[in-house]
Amino acid sequence: METKTSGLRGRQAEAARNDQAILDAARAVFIRDPGAPISAVAEEAGVGVGALYRRYAGKEELLRTLCEDGLRRFMAIAESAPARHSDPWDAFAAFVGEVIDSDVHSLTVHLAGTFTPTPEMHRLAAEASSLAAQILDHAKTAGALRPDVDARDIPMIFDQITAIRLGDAGRTAALRQRYLTLLLDALRADTPATPLPASPPSDEELGVRWRHTESSRSSQHRPRR
Repeated sequence: METKTSGLRGRQAEAARNDQAILDAARAVFIRDPGAPISAVAEEAGVGVGALYRRYAGKEELLRTLCEDGLRRFMAIAESAPARHSDPWDAFAAFVGEVIDSDVHSLTVHLAGTFTPTPEMHRLAAEASSLAAQILDHAKTAGALRPDVDARDIPMIFDQITAIRLGDAGRTAALRQRYLTLLLDALRADTPATPLPASPPSDEELGVRWRHTESSRSSQHRPRR
C-alpha cells in the first residue's frame, strides 16, 4: 500500500513519518483525554516535543488539524459508499458502519468545544452533513428507511454506538457491531415501527457542542509541559 512517505527520501521521508506518527498519536491521546497536554502526544508518538512544535504552533492548531482530517475522512466514506453499493439501503448501512469503524465521529465529538473552528472547517462540516443527508434521503425515497428518520438523527446514532469503548480494541469493535446491527434493524422500513416520541435534535442542539467555551480557551493558554 502506498503511504505518504512513498517517493520521499532522507529528511523529507523522516519528517513525513514523524508527522504521521504525531497525528496517529494525537488521535489516540485526545480520544482518551481531550485535555491532555501536547507533551503527551509527543511521548505517545516517540518524538521530541521540539519536533512536534516544528510542525504545529500549539495544541489548538493540532486539534484543528485532527478535526479537519476527520471531516475529510467522513466525507470520503460518504462519497464512496453510494458508489460501491447500488442498493440504497446497502449504501446507507455501509456509510453508517464505516464511519463508526473509522472512529472519525468519536474523534470530532471528543474534540468539540476544545478549539475555535475555522471557516474552512465550517464549510467542510456543512458539506459532510449534506453528503450524509443525501444518502439518508436516497434510502428513504427508495422505501428502505423508515420515513420518520431525520438526517439530524444520524449524529445521535454515531454518539450512541461510539460511546462503547473498552480497554480491548477488538472487544470494542465487536460490541459496536452488535449494537449497530440492532439499531439498523430498527431503522429499516420493512419492520414494524413504534412512532417516535420526540422530534429529532435541532441544529442548535447539535451545534452547541462546538462552542468554544471560556474555560476551554483558558485551558489552551496554560503553560505547556
